[in-house]
Amino acid sequence: MTATAKKRAAHSDAATSMQIQVGVITISDRASAGDYDDLGGPALKQVAHKIGWHILAEAIVPDEMTRIQETIRSFARQGCGLILTTGGTGIAPRDVTPEAIRAIMRVELPGFGEVMRAESMKITPNAILSRNLAAVVDQALVIALPGKPNGAVECLSFVEGAILHGVAVAQGTPTSC
Repeated sequence: MTATAKKRAAHSDAATSMQIQVGVITISDRASAGDYDDLGGPALKQVAHKIGWHILAEAIVPDEMTRIQETIRSFARQGCGLILTTGGTGIAPRDVTPEAIRAIMRVELPGFGEVMRAESMKITPNAILSRNLAAVVDQALVIALPGKPNGAVECLSFVEGAILHGVAVAQGTPTSC
């Protein structure tokens, strides 16, 4: 193996073996007011645990741009390399999650939203109404998922393969590309 190949392998190993610190944010006026139980956040936490990720922070916030942005930035400062949001990605008047993220992001990763919608269209025609997205905010990969627990878990599974590398690049960890 050449020196360059060894260097690439070491960088690749660093990205694949990193422990991801995760923040989970449920975005819902009703859940934040206690009108109903949050189901999306717990569903995402369960999947994250199964994958082997560490839940560092969690919150339930109303559909308010400032609260969403403050929580994302707080989780990034706490060391969350991956922040999963559930809720606020539809087309109702209070669904502002994509706008909140876009206002503070460094870069959007359109492939995540494209894949989530394309795969979800195989399950329900209503997926075309979803505004799921992923972006880098500070040094965190932020993925905005649907509010319905099944939709959130399914969409996360569609993009899971790119998450380790995305978090590594967002955090400035050397990778193979």
